[in-house]
Amino acid sequence: MSSHELKPSIRTSHRLIMQNGKAAARGDKECPVVLLLGPQRDALSGISTHLNLLFASRLADQFSLGHFQVGSEGRNEDAAVRLVRLLTSPLILAATVIVRRVAIVHLNTALNTRAFWRDLAYLVAAKICGARVLYQVHGGALPHQFFGRNRILSALLRGILRLPDAIVVLANSELEAYRRFVPRQQVLLFPNAIDYAPYAKFLRERSDPTVPLRLLYIGRLAQEKGLPETLRGLRCAHAQGVKAQFLIAGSGPEEVSLKRLAGELGLAKDVSFVGPVFGEDKLKLLNAVDAFVLASYAEGLPYALLESMAAGVPVIVTRVGAIPDVVTERTHGLFVPARDPVAISQAIATLASNRELLARMSSACRERVASGYSIDRLAEKFCGLYAGLCGVKRMTMLTRP
Repeated sequence: MSSHELKPSIRTSHRLIMQNGKAAARGDKECPVVLLLGPQRDALSGISTHLNLLFASRLADQFSLGHFQVGSEGRNEDAAVRLVRLLTSPLILAATVIVRRVAIVHLNTALNTRAFWRDLAYLVAAKICGARVLYQVHGGALPHQFFGRNRILSALLRGILRLPDAIVVLANSELEAYRRFVPRQQVLLFPNAIDYAPYAKFLRERSDPTVPLRLLYIGRLAQEKGLPETLRGLRCAHAQGVKAQFLIAGSGPEEVSLKRLAGELGLAKDVSFVGPVFGEDKLKLLNAVDAFVLASYAEGLPYALLESMAAGVPVIVTRVGAIPDVVTERTHGLFVPARDPVAISQAIATLASNRELLARMSSACRERVASGYSIDRLAEKFCGLYAGLCGVKRMTMLTRP
């Protein structure tokens, strides 16, 4: 496996990493090159997690996978450097496609204003250079809602969404919306997936009703994740005599304000900010809690949700994105409306008072992820799609030892 890094002399902090799969390492000159676009792979981001899982999967045995860094996540740059990067990065991508003879550009994006306009330049550059483009949407607005009632901009969006060779979405609601918005486009449903094996080794103990309910959030500390409402819901539950504690694992722009809010609500002793967690530390944390809370305003398919369920941790979640595709009410967790602290407090009280329900949901969560959201299944789907886009014979993916 070879690795190459490209850094322009203008110091735009732009990175390109080519990682060849086993097929390329064997000297197979016909191994198609696929360039995956997304943030820095060690950034705290769902798309970064997605990229890392694909690179570590059996997909890398069949294709020469490369990573082309886009976006500001994981970078330390001032406004001037960022502007230079935005202007030059699509040109660097074009040169990379030509020099590396890239067959497919796998663009990982979201349908929000910032990502859409930024990634449009990469989409156009890749198409001009003759690469096939796979446009994978990780959440954001539905296409018919993106520009509201502006018919001109909506028509522009419809035309842009016809440019990729295929669109991949995460949720059934997105699949229906995109197929209706661009009916002649190939739109496919590929939900996120994880490697279940590390979670299977943990044997969870039954939740002890004599101790406070242990709640957990893992992810970016941002307003749209519903963390202020979760803190207020916890305060409301405490006022009703419910004993519960809340661990917040992650970092982000709202960390200071969330700590201040926890103090103002009198929750300093029951809320802990433990910072970002990875690997074994994340597994141990998941094994030590009773429920995962994600009261987001909008989502795609959160990896933290799949990881929590794989560890047997029931969830308190909102009906956004692909979450309703994964979670069934009172089977895997409890649904709450977005921006509703009272509903969150009621869900906390339900789980704190019914540890039998918690135990049943724990087992169901494990089974749900193990049977339906494995990385092997996702890699097989991408292998078939990549092969079809390249116009090559479908490859059989052998099981890894």
